[in-house]
Amino acid sequence: MAGTGDGGGPADIRGRVAELGAVRARAVAGPGEEATAAQHARGKLTARERIALLLDVGSFCEVGQLRRHRASGFGLEGRRPYTDGVVTGWGTVEGRTVFVYAHDFRIFGGALGEAHAEKIHKIMDMAIAAGAPLVSLNDGAGARIQEGVAALAGYGGIFQRNTRASGVIPQISVMLGPCAGGAAYSPALTDFVFMVREVAQMFITGPEVVKAVTGEEISHNGLGGAQVHGETSGVAHFVYDDEQTCLAEVRYLLSMLPSNNREPAPRVPCADPAARRCEGLLDLVPADGNRPYDMARVIEEIVDDGEVLEVHERWARNIICALARLDGRVVGIVASQPQVLAGVLDIEASEKAARFVQMCDAFNIPLVTLLDVPGFLPGVGQEHGGIIRHGAKLLYAYCNATVPRISLVLRKAYGGAYIVMDSQSIGADLALAWPTNEIAVMGAEGAANVIFRRQIAGAADPEAMRQKMVKEYKSELMHPYYAAERGLVDDVIDPADTREVLIASLAMLDTKHADLPSRKHGNPPQ
Repeated sequence: MAGTGDGGGPADIRGRVAELGAVRARAVAGPGEEATAAQHARGKLTARERIALLLDVGSFCEVGQLRRHRASGFGLEGRRPYTDGVVTGWGTVEGRTVFVYAHDFRIFGGALGEAHAEKIHKIMDMAIAAGAPLVSLNDGAGARIQEGVAALAGYGGIFQRNTRASGVIPQISVMLGPCAGGAAYSPALTDFVFMVREVAQMFITGPEVVKAVTGEEISHNGLGGAQVHGETSGVAHFVYDDEQTCLAEVRYLLSMLPSNNREPAPRVPCADPAARRCEGLLDLVPADGNRPYDMARVIEEIVDDGEVLEVHERWARNIICALARLDGRVVGIVASQPQVLAGVLDIEASEKAARFVQMCDAFNIPLVTLLDVPGFLPGVGQEHGGIIRHGAKLLYAYCNATVPRISLVLRKAYGGAYIVMDSQSIGADLALAWPTNEIAVMGAEGAANVIFRRQIAGAADPEAMRQKMVKEYKSELMHPYYAAERGLVDDVIDPADTREVLIASLAMLDTKHADLPSRKHGNPPQ
């Protein structure tokens, strides 16, 4: 009979529901207030606090909340907390589905065990199947040593899924604590890495091992802190001072990316007029090719409302890679930065830009390339460091890209660097230039010294002869319309019309379709 509690009646169900509520409350609370206070004392938020900041309010749906490990030995059988140290699930960011997993440092130091790994595998598989971005909030001590090789195998499953998802869904790694050993390879396989200063570190071998092997003494942050990876190694794409700002910027990045490789990036209404003239560009960029200027200000002048999200802002600063919008449409911008090393291409700049171009191509984001490049950086260090193969990475990335591609020469575009940075000859859909352009094999001074060396050496006044030959070379081969006359530039435009021309060109290319040859995959330079 109903209400008697016999054999699974309603009263019994209510009791079970109450029990479920208590179990869920324990799972959400975690190991207790003391552990939470310790986490806050380190200047860090808990896993659930982080998820709450990342996702839209009330949108999080957890998966595997009641999962517990089944390992034994070393005291593990007496410690079987719910979640097993990782919170997994999905929610929304600005109404769009996003999958997330967050290490809970309060449980086993966020270390990965078999059950922990299986939860991550599950959520990664769900993200790939659903075609939605995956965000990992990393704060863990590596593999759970007590579980032995089973923990290591768990990392293998993560790496395999990172690779399978590459170029299919956006993958973002947010480093909010330590990440050592093999665990560091998962973020390296993802599209973007965020780090928070002072609390996040990444390294393969820690300071203690480094000291034992090499005798070098260094702190955790000195070896693999956010500043190191943001400015020196290039591992981190974005670096912030606190978790709140960091997670807000992750949300902003997600707003610029499509959910998967079958969709376009989100387009938003734009109040900035498409036909707005950019008169400020006439003052920002000096006509004298030897005078530096800030390309970042040029980009801000052109794009919608001056809003730019620069990627790898502090690494390889002689080239700018950024996401922005033109008439509400997301574009990837690759631009020389004359303010740093005169904007030359070197090993690090080539790697930075190549990776960015590949990301944009994978996720259907059109490319706009702004050139003011005097060439590749000369030097023994560059040659011995492999500038040939590293420069070839950027060349390969552009040649392989099928998204709409527009290049614009502002001033200098010399030699191989001009060809590599999306020239018409490697497949740019539109090649444009300002009337200040100088497109040539090399600068006039260098060219004159090579071509007219005998005349200069035999002249009564070698310097006067050299200046005469430089002027002659410029007038013959480097005037603003030389490349346009030969069809290497499609149009020479008024700098003030740059925004309008780019927007109109992108609208025309919106339906572009290009197929690559049938193949398993290419073999790009490494």
